Amino acid sequence: MKKYTLLLLTFFGMTQSQAQEDQYLWLEEVDGDKAMEFVNELNQNTFEELSKWKSYKSIYNKSLEIYNSSDKIATPSIRGKYIYNFWKDKDHVRGIWRRCLSSEYKNKNIQWETLIDIDAMAKKDNVKWVFKGAVGLSPEYNRFLIQLSKGGGDAVEVREFDAEKKQFLKDGFYLEESKGSVAYLDENTLIVSVDFGRGTMTTSGYPSQVRLWKRNTPLKEAKLLYEGRNKDVGIGGSILRDNDTKYVYISRATTFFTSTKIIWKDGKTVELDLPVDSQINGILNNQLLVKLKSDWQIFFKTYKSGSLVSLNMTELLNGKKEVSLVLEPDALSSITSVAKTKNKLIINLLTNVTSHLYNCSFNNGVWKREEVKAPELGTIEIETSDENSDEYYFTFENFLTPSTLYVADASRNNVTPIKPLPSFFDASNYEVKQYQAKSKDGTMVPYFMVASKGMKLDGTNPTLIYAYGGFEIAEQPFYAASYGDSWLKEGGVFVLANIRGGGEFGPKWHQDGMKEKRQNVFDDLYAVSEDLIAKKVTTPQHLGVMGGSNGGLLVGVAFTQRPDLYNAVVCEVPLLDMQRYNKLLAGASWMGEYGNPDVPAEWEYIQKYSPYQNVKEGVKYPEVLFITSTRDDRVHPGHARKMAAKMNDMGYKIYYYENIEGGHAGSSTNDQLAKRNAIRFSYLLMKLKS
Repeated sequence: MKKYTLLLLTFFGMTQSQAQEDQYLWLEEVDGDKAMEFVNELNQNTFEELSKWKSYKSIYNKSLEIYNSSDKIATPSIRGKYIYNFWKDKDHVRGIWRRCLSSEYKNKNIQWETLIDIDAMAKKDNVKWVFKGAVGLSPEYNRFLIQLSKGGGDAVEVREFDAEKKQFLKDGFYLEESKGSVAYLDENTLIVSVDFGRGTMTTSGYPSQVRLWKRNTPLKEAKLLYEGRNKDVGIGGSILRDNDTKYVYISRATTFFTSTKIIWKDGKTVELDLPVDSQINGILNNQLLVKLKSDWQIFFKTYKSGSLVSLNMTELLNGKKEVSLVLEPDALSSITSVAKTKNKLIINLLTNVTSHLYNCSFNNGVWKREEVKAPELGTIEIETSDENSDEYYFTFENFLTPSTLYVADASRNNVTPIKPLPSFFDASNYEVKQYQAKSKDGTMVPYFMVASKGMKLDGTNPTLIYAYGGFEIAEQPFYAASYGDSWLKEGGVFVLANIRGGGEFGPKWHQDGMKEKRQNVFDDLYAVSEDLIAKKVTTPQHLGVMGGSNGGLLVGVAFTQRPDLYNAVVCEVPLLDMQRYNKLLAGASWMGEYGNPDVPAEWEYIQKYSPYQNVKEGVKYPEVLFITSTRDDRVHPGHARKMAAKMNDMGYKIYYYENIEGGHAGSSTNDQLAKRNAIRFSYLLMKLKS
């Protein structure tokens, strides 16, 4: 163990006494031999036990069948005259990037043209490539910057691709593996924000510079446009497009939720006079769209937190502000996404955790809107929109309704269903109800419950709560065939909890769960759990909780603060050591959410809930299932490893599964997804049903 400790002393610049306070520090090494030996042993023990569960094989096989189904929706991405799609199935394990003409996409039998075969690339290069997206050259989109990850991490390698010749350009733009951003300014110029070498990355692991890179010149000679500070979260460059007008936009993220907004033009930078916690949502017909996270008072008028406003871009660049209100959500609503077509603005508004679409236009200085006649009582996601017409695509789904793809014409405000996902389980036996639970401070917290019709309220129903509660991310109803087939059919009850910290009811719902208010998030989860028990839906013996990433922290706190409430805990890609989270990978970027543990006043409230510091001997904890990924370069796998090791040494039985690839998503292929699903639900059924 000593050699790993010494290695980390150098890496983190710590004193020996500081390092020795944590005897499991060596488990933070991603590729350390000792760490991987420990991981492999835990993986083997977990797999040997859970794979023997009677339903394991059937869950795995059914999950793989669902993920590989040829009946899945080929999600569209409009680029020029084509629609692009990335597709995985049993014959394309790592996937293919393909396209068809927009005019053909609505046909029943689409003639796809394969552009890149990721499986063939992986075999040729002997690298486990994961496709991470393509940035196109507007307006023709005959060139793309293809982003490829080794094993699914956030850091990507970028290669330039000729879409007409269907090949990578031998002497095209190329960027080595890095976190960051890249975009075309024109055919021979990129806006680049990557690792440019020593001193060009922030403490959060993101670039601190934006540069202008000309074709056929060395990257190190690229012109510096803007440079932030070492302790910023990161600096990113992109292009804001308004029909034929292009703006080079630079965002200097000073925290996860605040940024300085800059336009680079004619060799100069112009800082936009906008609230630091606001968010730019594009530009349409010279109206810059800005979402507010706090009240903004200007010219004796207050625009409320959560509102979407627009500003005349030309005037703003000259230091003047002409502000127009687009939409102000009420107390039960929040704007989840915004998209623009050639002439229209589409707003996706969440009201009491169900979606509504609005079609907006700007005339004579005033925004007018009308509701789109989209399906109700579910979740809408805007998939893609056309910058050259008023066409856009969206999907609708809920817990019992498979996702259906719709095409819409914003100019006529009509919608047409294109393709429904088939039903992978019989939903007629189940029903969805929405309830509210009273949290410790009196706040009413909504949750959805999916259960069999006529379910007996005798406390014996195996019940799974899923929650997240952070970063203003709203948890919405979704159709998950694997949940239906692997959980509901087995008599399980599924609960989606809309706890504070999320974005279900706008910025305040999030802010009431940040930093020193974080205990509200945990109390909300306990309130939902206790409400289910009070309703006699379940009892602690049959109650489980699941969450990933920030949700992994949530459930880690739940089983250390309230071990009496749960008999199963699925803790995925979690943060658990909140004393050191800001020193690992992207951790420093989240101090705006959690606080800085190196500041005594902030550690004072963090230490009260940090799972790793609060797990104790002699407590009856549930037998937790930890899931992580070796290639997770966002939340360090050391969180899960160290917690598993500490609990193991304390004599607690735990389950542990670490996928060698997959990044923060946890899986790179459908087979890996199916295996993780089988492990999850075998564990849950074993703990909550038997």
